[in-house]
Amino acid sequence: MQSRASTPTESSPLLSSPHDHLADDGLERPDSPDPVVFRVSKMDLIWILAGLWSAVFLGALDGTIVATLITPIGNYFNKSDQASYIGTSYLLSVCCFTPLYGRLSDILGRRGAMLLGLTLFGTGTISCGLAPSMEVLIAARAVAGMGGGGIMTVASVAVTDLIPLKQRGLYQGMANIMFGLGAGIGGPVGGWMNDTFGWRYAFLLQIPVLAFSFIVVAWKVSIPLSQEVKNQPLYSKIRRMDFVGSATLAATIGSLLMACTFKSTESLPWSHPLVCGLFITSVGFGVLFVTVEAYWSPYPVMPLYFITQRTPLAVSLSNLFGSMSAFSMIYNVPLYFSTVRLNSSADAGLHLLPHSVAISTGSVFAGWVMRRTGKLYGLTLLSAMGALYASTMVAMWNDNSSKWHLWTDLIPQGFGMASVITTTLIALIACVSKTDVAVATGMTYLFRTTGQVLGVSLSGALLQAVLQSKLRQRIQGPNAEELILRIRHSTDVIRELDPMLRKSAIDSYADALHVVFICQAALNFLTFLSCLAIQESPLPGTLEEQESQYRRNLTRQQRRISDA
Repeated sequence: MQSRASTPTESSPLLSSPHDHLADDGLERPDSPDPVVFRVSKMDLIWILAGLWSAVFLGALDGTIVATLITPIGNYFNKSDQASYIGTSYLLSVCCFTPLYGRLSDILGRRGAMLLGLTLFGTGTISCGLAPSMEVLIAARAVAGMGGGGIMTVASVAVTDLIPLKQRGLYQGMANIMFGLGAGIGGPVGGWMNDTFGWRYAFLLQIPVLAFSFIVVAWKVSIPLSQEVKNQPLYSKIRRMDFVGSATLAATIGSLLMACTFKSTESLPWSHPLVCGLFITSVGFGVLFVTVEAYWSPYPVMPLYFITQRTPLAVSLSNLFGSMSAFSMIYNVPLYFSTVRLNSSADAGLHLLPHSVAISTGSVFAGWVMRRTGKLYGLTLLSAMGALYASTMVAMWNDNSSKWHLWTDLIPQGFGMASVITTTLIALIACVSKTDVAVATGMTYLFRTTGQVLGVSLSGALLQAVLQSKLRQRIQGPNAEELILRIRHSTDVIRELDPMLRKSAIDSYADALHVVFICQAALNFLTFLSCLAIQESPLPGTLEEQESQYRRNLTRQQRRISDA
């Protein structure tokens, strides 16, 4: 049974309007009356978390299932050359639509925004299972990404509404465990479904979990809108959507990521007209986006006054750099064991198991520390240093590295980065006003997903550039170019080469991966530098304290704006 502090009506806002306690000068007073907060019973909270986290689990499960099915799908349609776009279309769509859900959750409500995300995700997933062609399947993955981009964001915002910040990190850690569980079993489940029933059933299998999440969210997630939005007519609510800003932001991010994707996937040179044209397009739309947000949009999708503040900017950069390094490592470490150590694919993937366990434990540990101490700054720096140490150790791998190092050096990376992702999210929420929480959460997920795609794309482009140069130095002769092309496109070829050519291929991969690993360490160093600028904010232990802090943050924000 849901209840509220005091005796508000059913139409009362989740938290009192940020303008309810403004004085005549337009600024809030710290001694304003205690705010109204929204509460739920323990049983309702369990149901809400089950609905939200089952969607998070499904999003992670879907990602690794699809990664497993790319080759079978390409073979089924006889279009293996287009198979990589199955993943690319989804990730591009996620990156473009993730920031929109923060504002949508303020307009449609947490339930409305989550149901929209689940509907789009479900529509795309069902369409994938029924797709008659590769082109339709790629388009369906893009539709699924439109919804997938909002699932994590809205789930995080909704939990923030219900859980005080001092405990919020622990709940984020549990959500990350669900995400890790989905990502961990997605590969085996996808492979089993493909071998037993066919790849289409791997998509259709997700429908029961999707239906459960949809029903529970529609039934239990009844967090009310703010009074300011609730009383507005539909036309006024629609006007609060920054359509022009959203379109220009999507074009900016999409053009940038497509340029990086074409460079790495299609092996196009940086000077290629398509790559250059997309970079120029991204810059042009980026300038237009900033102009729209600064001078035209009354409700910007990414308020510039917000992104220029110290802690939000530091959190955004740390999430961007950290995600680039983390996903580059996830994709390139197995490649190291396959090409340099010549391990089997199963053994190469197994080396990521300690890293995966560390991700789950690192997030929960960070939440536990914040709950016990109410502090996060020192933990954030130590976690970033752990990730930096791990990437430095990986960059030092060579033929003489012991097995102990090869198995354990990744653990501080997973543990530290999971902790950083958790603490920086809480640091960001703790320093903004209530009206900015949803937009701020969406922004962090935007920088994370953008970092993930850039990390994979740019590391792939760098790897191929260095690899090609090293192979051409070591392999020469009449059929050299054809052999180099085969080595670059299929690592299985290395085992079939004669000893001298095999050594040349292994050494070339080792040199190329060494450069990539050094860049990962550099990115983690930038993550650490970004974390230095994060400000320590109190972590409220109750919802009442949390609302009071939101109001104080709003007062400071108003003063900054008026002083400017």
